[in-house]
Amino acid sequence: MYKAMDYEIKGKDIILSEPELDLDETLDCGQAFRWKKVWSEYQCTYTGSFVNEGLTISQLSRGVFRLHDTSEEKFLDIWADYFDLRTDYSELKKKFSEDETLSKACKYAGGIRLLRQNAWECLISFIISQNNNIPRIKGIIDRLCEHYGGVFPEAEQLISETPDSLSFLRAGFRSKYICDAAFRTASGDTDLKSIAVLSIDEARTELKKIKGVGPKVAECVLLYGMHRTEAFPVDVWIKRVLEEYYPGGFPEYISENAGIAQQYLFHYIRTCRNE
Repeated sequence: MYKAMDYEIKGKDIILSEPELDLDETLDCGQAFRWKKVWSEYQCTYTGSFVNEGLTISQLSRGVFRLHDTSEEKFLDIWADYFDLRTDYSELKKKFSEDETLSKACKYAGGIRLLRQNAWECLISFIISQNNNIPRIKGIIDRLCEHYGGVFPEAEQLISETPDSLSFLRAGFRSKYICDAAFRTASGDTDLKSIAVLSIDEARTELKKIKGVGPKVAECVLLYGMHRTEAFPVDVWIKRVLEEYYPGGFPEYISENAGIAQQYLFHYIRTCRNE
């Protein structure tokens, strides 16, 4: 479902028209943890990073955005992919809306998009996310990046760390899992690029060899870090969706994009289940 992008260059900024994007719904829904909402003259503004490339992006009005101080080259090479701008979400939602519950969810939060994140950063982020809340997850990741000079450290940089040396993170039991993930990735025992192209079941098996990576974290890494849109993370909210609305199983015709559909359902069931 390819879609052409509508944008223009305005000085050092990019003005993007994309009616199927909302910054609050996309950047503050729990799929990524390095974005912060900041004060601005616009409807809303976020500052954040993809790996170690920073961006400030503002929503000027519904469907209109300003990417501040970035080149057309970076927009096309980095941010267009990150925000999945070449995928036609209007067509996806049209397909999803053949289902009554998904139709309501898509209408309620139609500006959600699936971010195409870095697999390594995503792996560490969702290891940190276990039994945690979003503000605390962001705090741990902030401390990790600050310790490494403001950048998200590669596995090779973390390989010498121990749970004790990572005590500054205040990540608790998760520190030992970060160390295991770093060792496996830096040593080549875990090859995230290779895992990304395995069959979905083989990829799940490989990811779960990392300490602390259970079914939910594995699904999150596959969906958010490897863009495997058939991956389907199940937490307490999605479990409730399945029990209440899909006791006979999730619609098969959506299976190849079940992870994207899950994003709409997750937001809907948490905040608007009675509408």
